[in-house]
Parts: sequence; structure tokens; C-alpha cells
Amino acid sequence: MSMALKQVFNKERTFRPKRKFEPGTQRFELHKKAQASLNAGLDLKQAVALPHGEDLNDWVAVHVVDFFNRINLIYGTISDSCTDQTCPVMSGGPKYEYRWQDEHKYKKPTAVPAPKYMSLLMDWIEVQINNEHIFPTNVGTPFPKTFMQVAKKILSRLFRVFVHVYIHHFDRVNQMGAEAHVNTCYKHFYYFVTEFNLTDHKELEPLKEMTSRMCH
Repeated sequence: MSMALKQVFNKERTFRPKRKFEPGTQRFELHKKAQASLNAGLDLKQAVALPHGEDLNDWVAVHVVDFFNRINLIYGTISDSCTDQTCPVMSGGPKYEYRWQDEHKYKKPTAVPAPKYMSLLMDWIEVQINNEHIFPTNVGTPFPKTFMQVAKKILSRLFRVFVHVYIHHFDRVNQMGAEAHVNTCYKHFYYFVTEFNLTDHKELEPLKEMTSRMCH
């Protein structure tokens, strides 16, 4: 890892505090298991597979939080070059525009500049993952029936961050010497969502060509 990159990632230029797993909890053990697979250099395709005897909801919950933290960090590295002026809409090239919608202020899909979209998105995800009724932290507390639906929505929206970063800010990623890191994170994310069918194919469309080259 280059020094510049080390500085960037050490600063943890995220928008938000990281959601951490409490040591001693089942989630923490799963988080360690997932990290160990990656650190051992295990093929990413294999690393995403559900470990024997583990619960799928738990495995997905751990990865949703982990991807939220990582993608937050990636966006943090290029956020100084993503402004209301450079990115007046949240887009992925000329064909794709993402509008923000939530249950509160933005009841209808609304066009907002990319930095505003990112801020709304990270706030919204943080609320979801810190909601005990959606992401229970106590072992034995069941996940709600809607959990997978919420996880899919979070992951689909996080995918849009990759789309925007790759299509509009990849020169900045290169400048920071972060290309290998971002590519690895993308591959990990892509293999995970496709392994468990957590994102609609139409969401994956904007990066289809790149993905076919990168993720054989």
C-alpha cells in the first residue's frame, strides 16, 4: 500500500463514525471469520460463501455493516473532488441518474447533487444499521421478516456509490494510488451481492462491462 494511500485510509475520512461489532458477540466472531478469509488471501469468490452452520441473516448483517464502512471510506477519499458544481446530479454517466427518496423529507424521487445524495444515503443507512429492530445485536433476538428487503435496499444504494466513483471520479482514485484497494472492495461487494442475489441486475448494469473484465 503506498504511503499516500496509507495516510488516506488511516485518516478514516468517513462521514460517519464506524458501526463496530462488540467483542464477544456472535456478530463479532463472524466479522473476524470474514476478515480472516480476506486476510488469508482466499479467493474473494470463496470468501463470500456462507460458512458451514452459520445463519444467513447474520452473515448478511455483518457484510452490510462492513461494506457501509468501506464504501464510506472510499467516497471519503474522493469527496473533495465531488462537489455540487462538478456533480450537480447523482449520476453514473449520461444514461443513469439516481434520485433520492425516503420516508421523511423526500417522499417522491428527487434529483439532488451527488454530495447531497451521498450524505442522505449514509445518514439513512446509519439509521437502519443502528436500529435494534432491524439489525438486532443481541444473539438470540430474531431478525425481522423484512430484514433481507432492507439489506437489499442498502446494498443496491451502496452499489450506486461505486457507479458514481468509477464513472466520474476514477482519475482521483488513481491519483491517490487507491485503485487496487477500490477494485478489491468492488470485487468483494460484487461477489457477495451476486452470491446471495441481493441486488437487481438492472442496478448492476452501469458497470457491466468493467465487471465482466474484473470479476471472471
